[in-house]
Order: sequence, then structure tokens, then C-alpha cells
Amino acid sequence: MSNDEVSAFLTEYPDVQTIELLITDLNGVVRGKRIERELLEKVFAQGFYLPGSVMALDATGTTVEETGLGIEAGDQDRVCFPIPGTLAIVPWQGNDRAQALVSMFDADGEVPFLADPRQVLARVVEKFSALNYTPCVAVELEFYLVDRERDANGLLQPPISPVSGRRMNSKQVYSMDDLDDYDFFIREVLDTAHAQNIPADAVVAEYAPGQFEVNLPHVTDPLEAADHAVLLRRVIRQVARKHDMEATFMAKPYIDESGSGTHVHVSLLNDAGENIFAAEDPLLHPPLRYAVGGLLQMADSVQALLCPNINSYRRLAPGAYAPTSYTWGYDNRTASIRIPSGEIEATRIEHRMSGADTNPYLAVAVVLAGIGEGLMKQIEPPEPITNNAYDQDHPQLADNPRDALRAMEANEEISAWFGEEFLRIYSICKWSEVSLFERQVTELEYSLLLPYL
Repeated sequence: MSNDEVSAFLTEYPDVQTIELLITDLNGVVRGKRIERELLEKVFAQGFYLPGSVMALDATGTTVEETGLGIEAGDQDRVCFPIPGTLAIVPWQGNDRAQALVSMFDADGEVPFLADPRQVLARVVEKFSALNYTPCVAVELEFYLVDRERDANGLLQPPISPVSGRRMNSKQVYSMDDLDDYDFFIREVLDTAHAQNIPADAVVAEYAPGQFEVNLPHVTDPLEAADHAVLLRRVIRQVARKHDMEATFMAKPYIDESGSGTHVHVSLLNDAGENIFAAEDPLLHPPLRYAVGGLLQMADSVQALLCPNINSYRRLAPGAYAPTSYTWGYDNRTASIRIPSGEIEATRIEHRMSGADTNPYLAVAVVLAGIGEGLMKQIEPPEPITNNAYDQDHPQLADNPRDALRAMEANEEISAWFGEEFLRIYSICKWSEVSLFERQVTELEYSLLLPYL
């Protein structure tokens, strides 16, 4: 962003005094710092510094020293620059707050810091550009609203609607009554998103009490699509907090209810602006088949990126609309890769493997890498499925972090797309989290074993 643009923003919003500079870590957690108004032009021109160890944090927010980005290297700074087009007001903070997304570079400010997930996506986009196609990308986000008070057992529970006075307990997918009960929340999410130039355009009630999905429209810049997803998640959480609720993007907050996913839709445009996936029968159309073939061939080796937390794998249960197998099909939500129905010109791939807890930059990067690999190598997919994939015998995707991480580490194609250094750091951080969780003794273990052993 030029200084002229910054000046125009400050002129338009004279009450803004503080600007939040935001970056996502490996887990998609938003981090950063705040600056005062008088420093904004300098930051946009010269950048500002954050420690590179921000990209070596585990789920607890602790630096994983084995990455080499912490104390061993002196906890060195990297320079961050704001991303053009992301400077916007922060409506839930009143009139005096603004924010901007930033991306990280090496200390000299010239070389992208490849442990930054946004820079990982930028690397994939650059490699993908060799195909001479323009990706058209949209992201759908599923989430739960939960009461800030826990139930009698200390567990999560749906909120009480201030409109109806009842606690949501229905499983009426696409229910208009549920939307009406939370219309105040939905309207404020959409209004707040639009105030921040985030083009959220639809909300539906999903398969469980308190579960919703919000859609973003297709854009021809994959980085912008992921930026929108990151910022929209922040909006949803903050608006929920304003109304004394919590919004969670955990993949499986309730073990007996549907999990939440992040669905990435992609079509590809040629130089004439034509969708190369469009065909009377997309299941027989070579470009689309190759793209699906690449996605399914790489599926195991990217599972660790799409399912970043222990909780992510609890979502991968048969019958719960979460992908569990190497499958694809036409208008089939039990498959991992869905080709939605609709107008021929709008033919696209819906990638359904990511949990709601995925980092949007990595989710979009995974989809583009898989499509790119398939098109470059003309990889044929297995036969498309019909009916219920869960009742059929198909090879299964990795359903635990150990298998997923080992598959990622063994795949050379993944390294070529994402970079060895990024994968090294990511892998170390995720193995650290596996170890953390495996060192816990759960209440269930006590209740089952303590009385008898």
C-alpha cells in the first residue's frame, strides 16, 4: 500500500488512533502487535519487526526450540510488511481502532520468510503460475456458536437465543427458524465483514445445534481468498464475544455431533477467461479428472496440514459428512472431492478434507498444489463414486497425526511445493504437540482403570 493510500485512510477515519498489525502462525492463530496512528505511514513504508519464533509455536503458544527459531538462534527478528488492501476499521472496538494483515520476510526485507503460512501459499501460487491458468477460489467456513457458560458437567453447550429465549437443540439443517433466532448475530457478522471489505455473502444453519456455515464468493487471487477467510474467522469470533457467546472453529467440539470443516472451491480460467473444468460431463473431462487425480494422490501427504490438531482427527468419522477415503464424485457430500451440480460454466472442485481448524493459507495452498501436480503429470483419478462412500470399500485417509506426519515427511512432491524448511519447522512443531497430548492422563482412563487396576 502506498503512502497516498494510507493518508487517504487516515483522512477518512480521523478518529482512528490504534492500528492492529495481524499475522497468522502455523495453527492459524492471529498474532501481531499494535501501533499508534503516527507510526502507520512509516510501518507501511519500512515494515516492522516480529521474532521469527512466532512461526515456531505449538498449540499452547510455546516456542518449540527444536525448530532452531528460538533461543538457539537468539530469537531473531524478521521484518513484516502490511498487505495492500487489508487496512480497515475494527467496528467491534468502536471508532478508534483499525487493523491490517501483514506478511513476514527475512531480516533484510527482501526474501519471503518461508515459515510464514501466507508466504507458503505465495510460493505455491508462483509455482502454479507455470500452468498459465488463473485459479478462481472461494472458501466456506463452518463453526459452532456455544454458550460461554458450560453445562452441569463442565462441557460445551449451545447458546440461548435472546430472541426466542430457548437453547438451540435442533438438528434442522438449513432451518430458517434457527437463522431467525440468530438473525441479530448473522446480520452483524455480515455488516462487520463488509465494513472490513470482506465479501461474505451467505449464512446457513448446519447439521447440529449452534452450527453454521458462512460463504465467501470466488475471487481470482488465491492469497486474497485466504486473507478473507482469516479475517472472517476473526470477525465471527469477535461478534460472538460481543453478544456473550463464543464461536469455535474446533473441528470436533462435540463428540456426538457433526464436525466443522473448511471447504475450498476452485475452478481454473484460461487466458480467454474460460473455465477449463466446464464440460457436459465433468467426470469424463480430462482437465478436471487430472486435477482430482493430483488431489487424491497427494491426499495422505497433506493430511497433516489440513488437520493440524489432535482434535482435527476426531472429525474424521464415518457418516458425519467428513471425508475419510480417497474418493470423488458428482454432487456427493460423502466423497472427499465433490464436483457440485449447477451450470456448466460454474463447474468446479469442492475440496472437503480440511477441518475448520486448518490455517486457511495452508488449506488453499494444498488444493492448488494438488491440482497443479495433477495437471502437470496428467494423473488419472480412481473411478468416481455414487451413493454413500461410508458404506463402500475404499482406501482410507490417514486418521491420526502420526500417520499423517510420516506421510508428509516421506513425500518429495510436497517438499517441492511447500519448501523443505517450512515442512521441517511444521513437522517439528506438530510432533511436539503429539508428544504433549500423549503425556496426558485423561479422566476416562481414571474412571475405567483406577477401580480395577
